Amino acid sequence: MQTSAVPDLAHTHARPVHWLATATAMAAVVAGAGVLQPDHANAGQSGPKTVTAAAPAPAPEATDVELPLECGSAATQLVKNASGDLDGDGGAETVVVARCAAGSGTPPSGIYVLARSAPGTPRVVATLLEPTRRLSVADFAVRDGAVTATLLGYSSQDVPRCCPDQQEKVKWQWRGGKFVESAEGAAATGSA
Repeated sequence: MQTSAVPDLAHTHARPVHWLATATAMAAVVAGAGVLQPDHANAGQSGPKTVTAAAPAPAPEATDVELPLECGSAATQLVKNASGDLDGDGGAETVVVARCAAGSGTPPSGIYVLARSAPGTPRVVATLLEPTRRLSVADFAVRDGAVTATLLGYSSQDVPRCCPDQQEKVKWQWRGGKFVESAEGAAATGSA
């Protein structure tokens, strides 16, 4: 018998065990490819993924909230309101100027910030101006993440409550987890 110069190729004969191992390996590759497919929305795009957030909830309605205003038998009067994103979270808050309805004179005002809680119910989250300061509000606005107002007051108890004789321009901004009040200009005296 003559020996071959070529090495023995006995392992090249296919047996059922070889076919079974090959089929198992191919099934694993196909299953892995199915699990590791790219996101179809970004397939073929390079760069960071864009995540689309849900639209923020609308600003709360001022009429949907009971304000912490003690009016006795008189009704609460909503004088003004405006909305804007005050804390930079992308959702709008509503700022409300309210006072007790009075038959005469100028009742003191309160300024309240309303926001939506997790389930969507609006609530008072801050009081910017307490009615106990005995001031009324004019020239109220919400702009560029700040609340501005002109506060009208009285120099003494002798000044009639119809006619405030002092005014101060103030601004509230969200800083360090709270609203901070600052004067916009020097307090002015004289008829408003």
